[in-house]
Amino acid sequence: MRHDWIFDVLTDLRSYAEKNDLPAIAQQAAIALDVARKELTDKTKSEQAGEDQSQS
Repeated sequence: MRHDWIFDVLTDLRSYAEKNDLPAIAQQAAIALDVARKELTDKTKSEQAGEDQSQS
């Protein structure tokens, strides 16, 4: 997946926030991670479906 870097950035942000007593930022980073996982998984599935249809 070409967007893997975003998971690293958001994970680092969440870890930093947790270590520095910034719970709201940590929570929002966790939410952003969940959104990124869903959105990028959906995007990948959509792209794969498009490839499957073009090969038919």
